[in-house]
Amino acid sequence: MKQTPEERLRLVTRNTAEIITREELNQLLKTKERPVIYLGVSITGRPHVGYFVWATKVADFLKAGFKVKILLADVHGAMDNCPWEVLEKRFEYYNIVIKGMLKSAGADLTQLEIIKGSSFQLEKNYVLDLLKFSTQTTVHDALKAASEVVKMGDNPKVSGLIYPMLQALDEQYLDVDIQFGGTDQRKIMVFARENLPILGYRPRIELMLPLIPGLTQTGKMSSSEPNSKIDLLETTTDIKTKLNKAYCPEKQIEGNGVMALCQFVIMPKKEDEKKTLIIKRPEKFGGDASYSTYAELEKAFVSGALHPMDLKTAVASEIDQLVAPIRKDFEGKEKLIQQAYPTK
Repeated sequence: MKQTPEERLRLVTRNTAEIITREELNQLLKTKERPVIYLGVSITGRPHVGYFVWATKVADFLKAGFKVKILLADVHGAMDNCPWEVLEKRFEYYNIVIKGMLKSAGADLTQLEIIKGSSFQLEKNYVLDLLKFSTQTTVHDALKAASEVVKMGDNPKVSGLIYPMLQALDEQYLDVDIQFGGTDQRKIMVFARENLPILGYRPRIELMLPLIPGLTQTGKMSSSEPNSKIDLLETTTDIKTKLNKAYCPEKQIEGNGVMALCQFVIMPKKEDEKKTLIIKRPEKFGGDASYSTYAELEKAFVSGALHPMDLKTAVASEIDQLVAPIRKDFEGKEKLIQQAYPTK
């Protein structure tokens, strides 16, 4: 059954943080049957469960009748300090991970296209546009745009200044209507809107998703804090261990990574599939409970009717089910994992 613009708008906008601009999005949905949206994924660190936030949104876009392009940005990865010698292996790793992750998120992949950045970013016209762009962009503006995305360090590389220009040009060369990403991408997205017209290209709609907190009290997902995030190849035992240790203060939503996973990953899928999140508990603690919407779950948690440990157990099971197919995809690919992410 064909969806109304209002139904499509609900799917596209749910669990978003900001849209630049909503009026343009409304008009697009009214005038274009199959809009094109893209996400750029820089192939740097190992993907983790937080990536399911945008994977869940990809499923939303596909349900809303969008064509979705995912850019596996190998050139961007190199510009953000990924060693050139492992770039190709990381592309292979990401290509497998992302397809598996999208399937687990319930995405219909028939209207999905995965594109390798270097397949078009090294072509003559693109490079010429990049050079033109560099003559119009100040160091100040490029540095500001890249500041929350690129690992600059104390002695920034020139490559970090190129990064925002690449990302802006991708909107044109991928021929999209919308770009989406996390709120950390906002400065680059605004940079693209303001500067693409200088090259004669139209600005695109920019859609941002919230960044969810990690599982430790710092709230950050950091490689220096192994317990702050769950790798997509994590074992069942390790997932349970990390969730058991997770920062999940009773009755508190803010800074609670466990509840964030429920809000942005677990419950949207449950709601669309008309399934419930089941919390298994002994009778002496009230017996099993089930929740069909995130609003119901949050209400129970904030009131104290749902204890953090019971929630953690249920979330560990749900996350394990999401990543199980991805683990299976990597069986027999231990060499690729080692080549993409060498251990000392």
